Amino acid sequence: MDTRLEEKVIAGEEKAEPEKNLSKIKQIKKRLSKSMDAKKPDLDESYYMASQWQLMGRRFKKHKLAKYSLIVLGLFYFGALFAGFLAPQGLVSYDAKFTNCPPTKIHFIDDQGKFHLTPFVYAIKSERDPETYRKGFIEDKSKIYPIRFFSRSVEYKFWGLIKTDIHLFNVEDPGKIFLFGTDSMGRDLYSRILHGSRISLSVGFVGVFISLILGIIIGGISGYFGGLTDTVIQRIIEILRSFPTIPLWMALSAAIPPEIPVVHMYFYITIILSFLGWTTLARVVRSKFMSMKEEDYIMAARVAGCSTTRIIASHMVPGFMSYIIINMTLAIPQMIIAETSLSFLGLGIRSPATSWGVLLQEAQQIQNVALYPWLLIPLLFVVVTVLSFNFLGDGLRDAADPYK
Repeated sequence: MDTRLEEKVIAGEEKAEPEKNLSKIKQIKKRLSKSMDAKKPDLDESYYMASQWQLMGRRFKKHKLAKYSLIVLGLFYFGALFAGFLAPQGLVSYDAKFTNCPPTKIHFIDDQGKFHLTPFVYAIKSERDPETYRKGFIEDKSKIYPIRFFSRSVEYKFWGLIKTDIHLFNVEDPGKIFLFGTDSMGRDLYSRILHGSRISLSVGFVGVFISLILGIIIGGISGYFGGLTDTVIQRIIEILRSFPTIPLWMALSAAIPPEIPVVHMYFYITIILSFLGWTTLARVVRSKFMSMKEEDYIMAARVAGCSTTRIIASHMVPGFMSYIIINMTLAIPQMIIAETSLSFLGLGIRSPATSWGVLLQEAQQIQNVALYPWLLIPLLFVVVTVLSFNFLGDGLRDAADPYK
């Protein structure tokens, strides 16, 4: 009865009740007023006094898909930073006896039904199909190899500085563990995906950072000064955007000598992607500057004697910094796809370096995909990364929307 009466009090229908309920009605109103008064100061202090970034953070926390995407991206970049430690094999490690080997199964219960506290794998032996004579692999259940954590294996440089041979997990020789199978040369696909993520994930950040600098500077000059400067810059942007993307990539990549070092190739590919990615941001920055340069606070800065550089850097760019951050999160997956496409076509990163695009080169032939479907696992990492960045960008866009 008290619950129904409280609902009527909240709805404003308490007048219809008899006089015997007046005392209960007063108690309910008093309790409601106290609860509202208790919440109001918190709301005033935390909401009305919060900065723009704090409000964005609160709205972003309500976007569950964006939060989960941020966690996924954090795991991917963690794997890229510690690829040498997390990968059981090195970048160039291979074993010709295990070419196109399927993913290794991890067990806790052996063939006799005994439970093992430590996960283990069975030995792998090859056999020929009696009909197709195609080489295959099966588990040899007579031999068990426990998985050893923090084991020693191939030597590598931790972050390129410290030499070590400690890996997160591995099995003792002659046992083998291939979580994602092997490629046509007997290289562990799981290890190569981790090593390849360092290029595929970093090229997006580096390329977007360069595009961001070019877009803000060139677009800011075009929008702030206008006139002939704006006309020339816009015509250059239109010419660059008129070229078909893939032929332009091919032309620029063909200009790179094939014998250059891998580090230089990475640098050139980043420059190529940045050279083509700044035009969209430059146009947006131009339109923002054209609308903002007539605002009162910009005119006040001019009257106060501020230089053009200070007006742009201190007053105009921070005015749409939230948009710039959102643009970066949406541009990074485009860079990742571009690098993957270039490497997939043989125009980007080349062996012995690796990236997700290089790993997908073996999936060009339908026969390989049909026989060895685990070669498409790098594609899943590309798809998940791109989707995560897009969801993260959507969450940041909604959080930065002042009308929500």
